Amino acid sequence: MLFENGKRFLQLIGLLALQVLLMNHIHFLGYGSPLVYVALLLYFPLGSNKIITLVWAFAMGLMVDMFSNTPGLSSASLTFTAMCQPIWLKTLTPKDALEDMTPNYRTMGKWNHLRYLTLLLALHHVAYFLLESFSFYNISDLSASIFSSYVLSWLVIVVLETLRGRE
Repeated sequence: MLFENGKRFLQLIGLLALQVLLMNHIHFLGYGSPLVYVALLLYFPLGSNKIITLVWAFAMGLMVDMFSNTPGLSSASLTFTAMCQPIWLKTLTPKDALEDMTPNYRTMGKWNHLRYLTLLLALHHVAYFLLESFSFYNISDLSASIFSSYVLSWLVIVVLETLRGRE
């Protein structure tokens, strides 16, 4: 358990550094920036404690908020996504999976893992950008922001997952 927390802390630091130092400076057509810190939620095992998952998500979101000058935006959207994460994971996990299975391509299967990533990322991005705009006044800009950021985030996280799978 202690090793797992240390590994998760290193993932948090790595994703935070990647987000703050690189991804926050990418703006696709002035709309979307990749939000890769959501990948932290992909690594929580099937039977993990929900309270611990929420605390990790809130802590990650709070750190991103502090370094990105987005007060409460990342922490609220990531905590909301962490609330929904166990539901999606249980739904997409094979029936014969172990109770402490860590989600990845090998344990879930390629397509189930991609669906898991797609659903979590979509949920996070919709929550994030709805909280950011707090309005449906300019729905075309909101849609462009959600879509462009989602596509960039999805591509970067798939590359990270592919590199992670080669360990």
